[in-house]
Amino acid sequence: MGDKSVGFVGLGIMGKPMARNLMAAGYSLTVYDVVGSAMEELVTEGAAGAASAREAAEASSVTITMVPDSPQSEAAILGPDGVLEGTPKGNGIIDMSSIAPGTSQKIGAACDAAGVAFLDAPVSGGEPKAIDGTLAIMVGGNQEAFDTYTGLLDVLGGSIVLCGGYGAGNTTKLVNQIIVAINVEAVSEGLVLARKAGLDPSVVYEAIKGGLAGSTVLDAKGTMMIAGDFNPGFRVKLHQKDLNNALITGKELGVPLPVTALVQQMLGSLMNDGKGDHDHAAIANFIEDMAGITIAEG
Repeated sequence: MGDKSVGFVGLGIMGKPMARNLMAAGYSLTVYDVVGSAMEELVTEGAAGAASAREAAEASSVTITMVPDSPQSEAAILGPDGVLEGTPKGNGIIDMSSIAPGTSQKIGAACDAAGVAFLDAPVSGGEPKAIDGTLAIMVGGNQEAFDTYTGLLDVLGGSIVLCGGYGAGNTTKLVNQIIVAINVEAVSEGLVLARKAGLDPSVVYEAIKGGLAGSTVLDAKGTMMIAGDFNPGFRVKLHQKDLNNALITGKELGVPLPVTALVQQMLGSLMNDGKGDHDHAAIANFIEDMAGITIAEG
């Protein structure tokens, strides 16, 4: 990728630090977000502002989208004043949103018809890894487009893997989200049991983290539960959305996902409890409420 002009659509909790990392690496950014204040922040830091997703794409050789779910991706890329309208033949679109694989396939087909390169490239690692530029990036698309944009993705990720054709990135992300969610729920149950038994959860954490129960989830989310800190790195409502997409995909493929369904319902309950914007470590709150105790002291 010789031209370093990049459009960036979607400047939320993940998109904003990702855009900043691209700017720091010398890319020339044109940004757009429906929330004006998010856009103004990046413009103050040196990005150009656009009045629409189309305008961001018109100024760029490749445009990245980072929006909440399938309907937003479809609207941002395929809709009126969308990215595809502003992308000349031969340029590229990378959708880094976590959406339903079928939607990625639909967007990919539309890009193929327009002679535009497309990758679906959802990420894992939450806000901390977005800030550090060490996200795990799971990519769907063809080898040529992957090779063209690997250097760009290297700025954002610590690992970048081409998983297959269109939709494969998002299918892989759903696998990731199933495994993460069930692990967070398991950590919640274990630490609630420890507290209810009169143990110090931080001591239990130290005792088990070096064994088979040790994991990135235990380190990142167990420590948040112990501290009673549910400020979002990855929000409950977004994980609930991802598990919903997983269940839809499971239904389409004839794959039962019984525990995924259970955790998805827990996340839905937390949303009804006004905790949709809490970190997904708040799955612990669901277990705490049932047990009548909190993992954190106080």
